[in-house]
Amino acid sequence: MSENRERILKLQEKMQELNIDMYLVPTADFHQSEYVGDYFKARKWLSGFSGSAGTLLVTDDQAYLWTDGRYFIQAAKELEDTGVTLMKMREPGVPTVDEFLEMNLVKGSCLACDGRVISVSQGKAYKKMMEDKEGRFYCQEDLLDGIWNDRPELSKEPAYLVDIKYVGTSREEKIEMVRRAMKKYEADVHILSSLDDIAWLLNIRGNDIIYNPVVLSYVIVKADEVTFYVQDGVVSDEIKNELEKAGVVLRPYFAIYEEVKTLAKDSKILLDEGVVNYTLFENLPEEVTTVNAMNPTKPAKAMKNAVEMENERIAHIKDARAMCRFIYWLKKTVPEGTVDEYNAAEKSREFREEDKDCLDLSFETICAYGSNAAMCHYAPSKEDCAKVESKGFFLIDSGGQYWQGTTDITRTIAVGPLSEEEKKHFTLVLKGNIRLAMAKFPYGVGGAHLDILARGALWDAGLDFNHGTGHGVGYLLNVHEGPQNINWNSGIRPGGMIPLEEGVLISDEPGLYLEGKYGIRCENLLMCKKAEKNDYAQFMNFEVVTLVPFEREAIIPELLGETELKWLNEYHKHVYEVVEPLLENKEEKEWLKEATAEIK
Repeated sequence: MSENRERILKLQEKMQELNIDMYLVPTADFHQSEYVGDYFKARKWLSGFSGSAGTLLVTDDQAYLWTDGRYFIQAAKELEDTGVTLMKMREPGVPTVDEFLEMNLVKGSCLACDGRVISVSQGKAYKKMMEDKEGRFYCQEDLLDGIWNDRPELSKEPAYLVDIKYVGTSREEKIEMVRRAMKKYEADVHILSSLDDIAWLLNIRGNDIIYNPVVLSYVIVKADEVTFYVQDGVVSDEIKNELEKAGVVLRPYFAIYEEVKTLAKDSKILLDEGVVNYTLFENLPEEVTTVNAMNPTKPAKAMKNAVEMENERIAHIKDARAMCRFIYWLKKTVPEGTVDEYNAAEKSREFREEDKDCLDLSFETICAYGSNAAMCHYAPSKEDCAKVESKGFFLIDSGGQYWQGTTDITRTIAVGPLSEEEKKHFTLVLKGNIRLAMAKFPYGVGGAHLDILARGALWDAGLDFNHGTGHGVGYLLNVHEGPQNINWNSGIRPGGMIPLEEGVLISDEPGLYLEGKYGIRCENLLMCKKAEKNDYAQFMNFEVVTLVPFEREAIIPELLGETELKWLNEYHKHVYEVVEPLLENKEEKEWLKEATAEIK
């Protein structure tokens, strides 16, 4: 019996003791973070599935794992011999988690989960579901306590401040902006629990989630004070003094759960029910009034100010130097037969870390050769990685955290001869990337409206990719940032209908994945900017801030339109002009000149 199966059996035994019929284990921490620290990786510990997104549901005799199209191949491999059934989200005939619960929970049954790892909106829905079934929703404890004996401790890495020269706006100004937003809702209390919003508000960063420079914490904003709930030892005396100058008072991390019980009964509380956890909400006095609305920090954080926009350009120039050096190294070294996916990932890290302003990577590097690249979020390990041969495609999706901002880039690189099919598919993906980058649109347009530009050439060929085209990117923060995105399916990704504002940094990353063969993705980051304003509208367009050449050897020029080819040649010319002076090696300079040469 596999270790994961044994763990699930132990959980099922505890469920039987408590008369629980189904137990939910989402991929979440107490803050609804996209990525979570080791303490919160209960779903991975139980099931063996290591992807960043998924929900495990354990019944009295079965277990089910829901994940999205990015992870179907990976999940099928990792769930072997665990007894866990893979539920492929959004595939025909596959119910959602909630639909499955509705169909299979009988009258008088009990659904359970740790109320701290689900949102208010989820908790309310599950509570109503069980009331309708005359059953019980039990969310008062984490059932893994006592089962997961070697569970990692909660991370409590030291926090650090971000200077105003990088972020352009002081914490005092940001706090005042939140208070103005509270007045619009006539709220006198705002509960903020999303870690990237807290980091942005207080101009503070940390290392409590790998690659995401955030601090495990909560914030309560009132008209006359701000309370910052954080673990002991995380905030130095120097930082504490700086925060106190802005009226920020420190309290222990878990103290918030008791202190919200003491809020005045006539309080009107602003909170985002999609983010604040259910246990925290349940601890509020019954008499208070709550207002469910998006945290005012979220759209403000997404719209980079002029200082941040200029710094992001600098960060991407730094990143371009590292990536160009990496691509040259890869092409030169692969024929020697010494390159595998793991040491390639480590080499890309080395090139980034040569820059003193690079603090870390922005996510786990995806280095995938051949068929491994068909697994959209595949990441190699030292023990399990493929050797890179002198043929076909190599895909690298990587990024860095710099003082000047966050980067995210994907390049699909020819490491040897390519088939005509590979070239055709690459060109169609690149065509989508270019079309989106060239977009000009009236203010009010959201990413869902633009998605066809990136997918159109693939759709015309009867092809598609099973992930979003674009996600927002934070400033020295999370590489995935809302509220906006580029995805035609606004029912699944509602941020696609939110207007793209000036200063939004968003990815442009169409792809194509053929299981067992290869994967292709071409990703740049785009900065949304105002174009001209006339009688029709305020028009918007994109500035491409990523400055790394696309693979010329994989392009079939005839498949690109005249304006697309013109755009590509101008882009490559700009890349050469900016990056060439930063390269010290003569051979690297010669490679870049060839890689950016005009395509006719």
